[in-house]
Amino acid sequence: MRMGRWLTVTSVECAKVSAQAVARIALALSIAGPFAFAAAMRVQTSVPADTLFGRSVTESGFAIPLVILGFAALWAFPVLTSVVGGDLFSSEDRHGTWSSVLTRSCTRGEIFAGKVITALAFATVAVSVLAASSVAAGVIVVGQRPLVDLSGVLREPAEALTRVVLAWATALPPALGFTAMAVLASIATRSSAAGIGLPVVIGLAMQLCTLLDGPEAIRRLLLTASFGAWHGLLAEPPYYRPLIHGTIVSSAYVAVCLTLAYRLLQRRDIGG
Repeated sequence: MRMGRWLTVTSVECAKVSAQAVARIALALSIAGPFAFAAAMRVQTSVPADTLFGRSVTESGFAIPLVILGFAALWAFPVLTSVVGGDLFSSEDRHGTWSSVLTRSCTRGEIFAGKVITALAFATVAVSVLAASSVAAGVIVVGQRPLVDLSGVLREPAEALTRVVLAWATALPPALGFTAMAVLASIATRSSAAGIGLPVVIGLAMQLCTLLDGPEAIRRLLLTASFGAWHGLLAEPPYYRPLIHGTIVSSAYVAVCLTLAYRLLQRRDIGG
């Protein structure tokens, strides 16, 4: 593959994504959602006390992004990271444009690389926008007050902000894992509905599996388990083993899903 060619594909695909209403709506919801949640917590008397940092949402603005991070792991991340990745390839099937795309100077591998980079880039932007909006909502609506971490240690605003940002950063590897899964589903099924919906269903199934009794080794292999790796960053002393393990598992999902997706695309009969 030539770098110039797949960079051209990436540029074209990014322009197409930026013009899509569904991508804009996803980002708009990522911005508005945290402010709506923070405002709701501000005005009502009850709090999500059964969630981590749920009791602190009215006391520290830095608890808001952590609660949203916990909720996002259940369904928001699979949706946000699949809304583009699950449609980039299947849209060519839907519109019947594969033949015209492949008659240009780009190979299948270069088109695959450009589309995958676009999908991963959008997932990264979506997670980053949701993280920034969550932090901003907490600080603006609730305030920059110290945060009590999971070990009962009082974290001053500057330190609390650093830990919150790092906690959100740990969600990116498994989010990209779901993006790769969406790409695979999109190519394998040639359906945008399946490309977007299957990762969400699989994510919910994985979440249910974590609630059931079973071998711990199997639980650790679930992609959704990596979303909880940030807990170690909010403890004293901090522990990093879940973060390291989650990053390795997420990387494995990305590698396996993209390898299978690439092979399926290479073997596809475009005229069929």
